[in-house]
Amino acid sequence: MSEREHTDILVIGAGPCGLAVGVAAREAGLPCTILDKGPVTSAIDRYPLDMTFFSTPEHLELGDVPLVVDRDKPTRRDALTYYRRIARHFSLDVRQYEEVLAVERNGSGFHATSRTAAGDRREYAARAVVVATGYYDTPVLLYVPGEGLPKVTHYFRDAHRYFDQDVIVVGGGNSAVDAALSTWRAGARVTLVHQFDDFDRGVKPWVLPDIRNRLEKGEIAVRWRTRLAEIEPARVRLEHADGGDAGWVRNDFVLAMTGYRPDPKFLVSLGVPVDPVTGVPAHDPETLETPVAGAFVAGVIAAGFDANRIFIQNGREHGPRIVRALAARLVDVTGTPG
Repeated sequence: MSEREHTDILVIGAGPCGLAVGVAAREAGLPCTILDKGPVTSAIDRYPLDMTFFSTPEHLELGDVPLVVDRDKPTRRDALTYYRRIARHFSLDVRQYEEVLAVERNGSGFHATSRTAAGDRREYAARAVVVATGYYDTPVLLYVPGEGLPKVTHYFRDAHRYFDQDVIVVGGGNSAVDAALSTWRAGARVTLVHQFDDFDRGVKPWVLPDIRNRLEKGEIAVRWRTRLAEIEPARVRLEHADGGDAGWVRNDFVLAMTGYRPDPKFLVSLGVPVDPVTGVPAHDPETLETPVAGAFVAGVIAAGFDANRIFIQNGREHGPRIVRALAARLVDVTGTPG
């Protein structure tokens, strides 16, 4: 165990919203350390390889550093390049591949324990902690037999591997629609399975005509008001939303695009109340501070189970608001940080 390191602000999560805290802290002259069990913006790294953002570049920017692209909307690769540049430009203290194991109150501050990729344990003492862990690490599971088979994934990266395969895509949101269209264009035989009778309201309007045309022409099959009930290596069993059996279907791969939910374990361990129905942690909507003094939330975790409420374009504003709330209490009477 290494000697305990001290910092003013400890951020758990190096996504865009975690980086935004680091940028705001750097501009305010406050020491800030950012830990992440993966690389910088690991969620974006796991997005589909050819993904294009909904937002235009200015809505993804941090610290007045422009995101310059040669198209209307940035791609996954554009965003990864930009956020690496942000980390370098502001000399952010980002500790990649260092997993936070525990965080707890320690007097008027916080104590955190982490483990590096090499297996070394580290300790941190911080005056404030920001939980910015996002939601992409915890997919919403189907909870059906066979979900653990290698043919099943909750993350879609690239369509090539599904050429000439029987693919079931579960869900009716943007991820499901994109996966269905991409795998169909790569030569897969695609069946879309959704528990409701239409696509989710949040599906991108410029994509809906495309997917509806594919369904109308029979190029992509669809089973509305249907769920997966059981998964086997070469087939799956479906059931109607009302519980009636809908038969077996031959299948090579299942893409379960069922969404993701934040994991509030660090907040719970600190004693922050989390609403069991909405998943929203108790916090001040202006400062993002929880009832546990010095503990903050940033990014989509503040929205609980409703991931459609907070995106990069509004979650990036959390960093400056958190740092503004902290600045006065983390600066001593002489006006110097620490």
